[in-house]
Amino acid sequence: MLVTDINNVKIYNLSGGKSVPQWLTDRKQKKAAKKNPDADRHIELIQDFDMPGVASCIAISPDGQYILATGTYKPRVKCFEVCNLSLKFERCFDSEVEKFAILSDDYSKIAFLHADRYVEIHAAAGRHYRLRIPKFGRDLVYHKPTCDLLFVGTSPEIYRLNMERGQFLLPYASETASAIDSITINAEHQLVCVGTQEGTIEAWDYRDKKCCGTLDVAANLQNTKDVAAVTALQFKGGLTLAAGTSTGHVLLFDIRARNPIAVKDHLNQLPIKKIRFQPDQNSVYSLDAAMLKIWDETSLKQKACIESRSNFNDFAHFPGSGLFMFAQEDTKMLPYYIPSEGPAPKWCSFLDNLVEEIASESVQNVYDDYKFITKQELAELKLDHLEGTQMLRAYMHGFFINIRLYNKAKAVSDTFAFDGFRKEKIRKQIEASRPARLQLKSALPKVNRELAKHLMQEEHMSNAKRSAIAKGLLGDDRFKQMFDNPDFEIDKEADDYRLLSAVLKRADRDKARRKENVVVTGLDEEDEGKSTDDDLYSEKSESEKEEESDEEKEEEDEEEVPARPKPGHKKVRKLPVVSGEADEAEDGGKEFSLNVEEGANFDIIQPAKKIQSVSLGKRVNKLEHATTNVLFQNGVGRREITFTTTGRSQSGKSGQDRERARYQSELKKHKEERRQVIRSAKGVIKKTIMKKH
Repeated sequence: MLVTDINNVKIYNLSGGKSVPQWLTDRKQKKAAKKNPDADRHIELIQDFDMPGVASCIAISPDGQYILATGTYKPRVKCFEVCNLSLKFERCFDSEVEKFAILSDDYSKIAFLHADRYVEIHAAAGRHYRLRIPKFGRDLVYHKPTCDLLFVGTSPEIYRLNMERGQFLLPYASETASAIDSITINAEHQLVCVGTQEGTIEAWDYRDKKCCGTLDVAANLQNTKDVAAVTALQFKGGLTLAAGTSTGHVLLFDIRARNPIAVKDHLNQLPIKKIRFQPDQNSVYSLDAAMLKIWDETSLKQKACIESRSNFNDFAHFPGSGLFMFAQEDTKMLPYYIPSEGPAPKWCSFLDNLVEEIASESVQNVYDDYKFITKQELAELKLDHLEGTQMLRAYMHGFFINIRLYNKAKAVSDTFAFDGFRKEKIRKQIEASRPARLQLKSALPKVNRELAKHLMQEEHMSNAKRSAIAKGLLGDDRFKQMFDNPDFEIDKEADDYRLLSAVLKRADRDKARRKENVVVTGLDEEDEGKSTDDDLYSEKSESEKEEESDEEKEEEDEEEVPARPKPGHKKVRKLPVVSGEADEAEDGGKEFSLNVEEGANFDIIQPAKKIQSVSLGKRVNKLEHATTNVLFQNGVGRREITFTTTGRSQSGKSGQDRERARYQSELKKHKEERRQVIRSAKGVIKKTIMKKH
């Protein structure tokens, strides 16, 4: 028994159990099922409740004592008696059955509509009569007050066969339909409704023998591309009518109104095959090939659903209970029990006591007694000589092998596997109990130190999103083994890592360039914290630098990457002396030098080049405030902003020249202001010279 819980609704699959390979014979399958340790908890509700190939239709007799099902191959009908929980009889046909209708309270009178236009009438003893209808049929229904059997199909006519007189009556002809897919009769006022292929419902009054009304179902589905045909119909009471369409919609109508009360979408784009009501629970059951949906009639909220492993063809529901029977594209016919939809029928009342005692358990889809191995694994086990024998079953890119044979071969091929595992376990325990000789306190873990260091750096970044991700990885216990267990060590020699090496190198190169800033070595404590000229023109936040680096990746890839300096050591080079500073140096009578980090950038015009590639909003923010003008009109919040930008000409030279000239003038003005307030560097130079001597 397989138990699933959907929306706090327990669904019991009474046929769920251990999967047995299909290539085994029936005798071996039964023998394997008996060896199953869960066989004592296996439920076979009805004995031999299956078909040789496919089950197409299933129905329950009005008295609730018999279950009839049709299927292939060979086309047949099976009748199960519920009081004995076994098969009562089985009959075969010459062609497949499209639909069938039970004419009496039990199995004694049944009408079968075949795929080759034949209709067979069966009595308790067997086939009573066989006749043929003019067109291929799709559905049939029995009208009890007049003993008429109604057929619909690929023609616009509704054929009537009177069972009392044994002759065809004048058919009803639809004027608008080209074909009819479904038919139903209201049990209270005997109104006949048919669903057409054009997406309409026609109602026929049996007393006047005329069409008394039409409902346009397809017009209420505006979001569908094709015309939705009406594939299923079902009445509830005298006024409510449910219609299922070929697009997977279920519409509830009041026959007094043209617009639907509610529309339910299955979201599968599959035709609705059957609809049933459960008045006690206010539930609607709608079936398509993929699933049965159980939803509330008033709120349209889905209560539960039963999904199919193979396509569903039909289902039957015991009225007033929670027991369902499914016919599907498989040999098994599936019984399901949902306690929330009603109690079990009287003939299987033991289900109510059973579901209270059985805990939830899941079925294993893999074969428990067989293991799938590839051809390479077979060669490693030295069992490749068994290919073509009954010991192996070829399947896809490997084989199925008996699990006992696999375990024996594994033990023989890897004799010392346990000894190696035992030694490794002992070594780990000794290392954990033995403290290290040198206790070095470090915030970095033993495993994946580079990754941890990178995450710690990102944790203190100004980018809030990346900082939050880094904190989550370092503080989450689910990722703890990534920094403790050596099995999670990043292997830089692996093929997957080599595929990503180009991306990782580019990311490291971009990160190295972002860190290359101009920093002059401090010669005096008083000079610390002072700003430079480059700070005025190249101050950017971390996020802006990241955006600019992404835009300049193509240009940076062509440049040569300088070597990254080791932490704690600074590569220095001599800076050429500017003319103004050279005069001051001559006054002192000696040469001097400044220590500058490798990769220093003195191009002050660089921000002017970069500002051409940023967005319009950032360019406006970078411009002077005098170029913007904000106007408020009438106090209504209307706001206008005017600004001037250095537009590019067709050649692109005039705009760059104007920008360069403007920055040169600003730079000249700035240098004049700095000369007025800056102090002399003679004392600093003297200290530097004294340190050298």
